Amino acid sequence: MNSIDLTKTLAEILLSRNWTVSLAESCTGGLVSATLTELAGSSEWFERGYITYSNEAKTECLAVPAQLIESYGAVSEPVAKAMAEGARINSGSDVAISITGIAGPSGGTAEKPVGTVCFGWATENQTLTKTMHFDGDRQAVRQQATEFALTELIALLRS
Repeated sequence: MNSIDLTKTLAEILLSRNWTVSLAESCTGGLVSATLTELAGSSEWFERGYITYSNEAKTECLAVPAQLIESYGAVSEPVAKAMAEGARINSGSDVAISITGIAGPSGGTAEKPVGTVCFGWATENQTLTKTMHFDGDRQAVRQQATEFALTELIALLRS
């Protein structure tokens, strides 16, 4: 599915439950939020998006412990988990997505190469995380991360 189809599917699921979604984005810089709000009527189910690009923003806006970032790095599943949970709790949303990664072209390491992206999906009862490695330039990584985040949230809500 493309981004518009994913958004429509997610909207249908959220509306059927009377739920809202919030986002905590780092490497995508608001791309997921922008994708969701392209759909007319999204104000019925899209609560808000946090663009927490810096480590300080992750701590101040989402209550991600600074020690967690220091221990695991900003691009890690523990930080993605804390970001998703912080976004859900702070916004009062039923579900939240977090994305933190290295879109490139620089910033990668041998351990975490360019294209490494960590995700979190939080509901009231659980938080799931996953790390993916995407290929391509900066925009390709960001677009793949956006579509993956939405695809996985849809799958989670359907399960």
